[in-house]
Amino acid sequence: MTPTELPVEPERRSVSTLELFFDLVFVFAVTQLTAVLVDDPSPISVLRILLLFGVLWWMFGGYVWITNAVAPDRPIRKLLLLAAMVGFLVMALAIPTAFTGGGVVFGVGFMAVILIHTGLFASAQWGGGMAGVSILGLLNFVGASIILAAGFLSEPVVYLAWAAAFGLAVVTSFVASPRGFRIEASHFVERHGLLLIIVLGESIVAISVGAAGLPLNASLLVAACLALIIASCLWWLYFSGDDEHAEEAILGATPERRIRIALNAYFYAQIPMILGVVGFAAGVKSAIGHAFEPLAPYAALALGLGVGLYLVGDVLLRLSIGWGHAWLRSLAALAAVATLFIDVPI
Repeated sequence: MTPTELPVEPERRSVSTLELFFDLVFVFAVTQLTAVLVDDPSPISVLRILLLFGVLWWMFGGYVWITNAVAPDRPIRKLLLLAAMVGFLVMALAIPTAFTGGGVVFGVGFMAVILIHTGLFASAQWGGGMAGVSILGLLNFVGASIILAAGFLSEPVVYLAWAAAFGLAVVTSFVASPRGFRIEASHFVERHGLLLIIVLGESIVAISVGAAGLPLNASLLVAACLALIIASCLWWLYFSGDDEHAEEAILGATPERRIRIALNAYFYAQIPMILGVVGFAAGVKSAIGHAFEPLAPYAALALGLGVGLYLVGDVLLRLSIGWGHAWLRSLAALAAVATLFIDVPI
């Protein structure tokens, strides 16, 4: 690559407080997913969580991308983001009943989020890239229509409709990338890093929720401290260099290559990372008062697979940015899953 081909990075821009405020509403939706898993740790509940998260994550990612390219520094953009937050809040509140009577409410919130996002995207005015924006808006609208229609369906057809909507989102990520889309590496990586911290905070909140009403004894203290230690390790794994190397990889790529790196590292790879935290937090809530007792199978599954999923996501992120040193994390993921087969009484 010659010096003239290197992408020019604009002046570094930090994540705004409005973007962090926006992220808090998304994380509230994540906490709702955790609550669903704790209340009903069944295979059908896991399927619902995966479908719900897939749809939520797709649109949340869309807002991250648009605010990365277009700073929310004008009143109209701020108002539109605040309006989108209302849509996400409606979706979050409808999560527990999205497949059992509340699907229409979820669909209305999702449609509002889609329409606002399309308007923000179009306002960016990328010139030759507007064809991609039009395709993106159309496919997102179709996906939102499917979700809204699913609210009127019953099992098992409703799951097929949701799966179709998520599958459409995956296809959209490949066919509707507008040319000329600029990714500001520092802002993009910082935004996802801050989101990960907030999501990890859910596992800390899980300690408080799980410990509510329990006696303050050695079992509770040991479990709480272990939960905090594990959450700290998950934080360390990413923030010990992954974020810095990811920013360097995006900065060093051509504009077209930047889009693919960003998708692989911060859309696909972060799916198992965040779902892993959801599982881990659910396990913490269930296990917090039973440090010296055999865990219920679903609690052990949530803890072991949760940590394992997070590590798998971190490995995928490293592979996406072309950074090695992932074999230890791969072994750690296997070790986390292996804890499901350990039953040693204390």
